[in-house]
Amino acid sequence: MASPGEWVAYLNEGFMLSSGIAVATGWLLIRRRRVQAHRVVMLTAAALVVGFFLSYVSKTLFYGDTAFGGPARLTTAYQVFLQTQTLFATGAAIMGIITLRRALARHFRAHRLIAPWTAAAWFVTVVSGLGVFSLLYLVFPPGPTTINLLKVFGI
Repeated sequence: MASPGEWVAYLNEGFMLSSGIAVATGWLLIRRRRVQAHRVVMLTAAALVVGFFLSYVSKTLFYGDTAFGGPARLTTAYQVFLQTQTLFATGAAIMGIITLRRALARHFRAHRLIAPWTAAAWFVTVVSGLGVFSLLYLVFPPGPTTINLLKVFGI
């Protein structure tokens, strides 16, 4: 039976995958010049990303992080993959904030310069995030959960 922390991990992945689908839909809509629908879908994608972030932070604070539970011989490869995915996700998130701010400020020329790169970076983030999730919860049994940050601070 899955622990509450594992259920939150599934929720995280649901937010992540849904945001990727929304970005893909938004991209298709703007290619078809359906600007208003694009705006609604991309704002939805942004909300889903915020949902992911809040859910992820909550899981870390309240339940801790799940360690890789696969074979020890794969731990280093997993860690390299995880750290690469984390760096890519951080870059994609920063690009997403810039892209969203440009759109909301109606700086569409500048928005159009970065938006395709941001969407591509987010797609890589979503796929690699699914890879991390799969390795942690589906392919191998979850490893132990490390101490959560609230306990570190005595809360």
